[in-house]
Amino acid sequence: MRGQGIDNAMAKQLDYHTIREIFTRFQASEPEPKGELEHVNVYTLVVAVALSAQATDAGVNKATRELFKIADTPAKMLALGEEGVIEHIKTIGLYRNKAKNVIKLSQILVDQYGGEVPNSRAALESLPGVGRKTANVVLNMWWGHPAQAVDTHIFRVGNRSGICPGKDVVAVERAIEDNIPADFQRHAHHWLILHGRYTCVARKPKCNACLIRDLCEFEDKTP
Repeated sequence: MRGQGIDNAMAKQLDYHTIREIFTRFQASEPEPKGELEHVNVYTLVVAVALSAQATDAGVNKATRELFKIADTPAKMLALGEEGVIEHIKTIGLYRNKAKNVIKLSQILVDQYGGEVPNSRAALESLPGVGRKTANVVLNMWWGHPAQAVDTHIFRVGNRSGICPGKDVVAVERAIEDNIPADFQRHAHHWLILHGRYTCVARKPKCNACLIRDLCEFEDKTP
């Protein structure tokens, strides 16, 4: 991920009290934020998140609804085969490579993990098509681990607002872990994603409808 998400320069890091107020407001507005990718178990969550790279959640959900009805375990996915996976996900960008990775990761789960999804970041990242962001989403959404999956929305919001500025995704992830109070850590990345997806959008942020307008460091607020 490059730095296009930063608007000219990173905002300065907000202080503890400001960040606590921001997340208090996010929590009051959406007490239990959820990821928008549909899944039926942890395996299908891994597959859905891996498929979501350079694709929308809505597009992935549309493609996987029927797929997960017939292939909700690694063994069933292997039985379906790569061409069978392609038939279901061909509306998603990079579908051929993604289908190949789904089959490869399913084979590894069967061969090395008894068909179960491991719950360490390192083990998850060792699976084809699963990077740090995907691993963090799975650790957070399935096991409730306070892992922070930094996507383009979080990168943009973090740098614009000063909540978690950083020059790259790892720096933003570290800023979240270091600066957001522990009681907000579990849902932090969901609140930030939703804020970036629906309010602090890329081209023309909806500052007039923003919950945290008065606390945000972004200088070019829209009226």
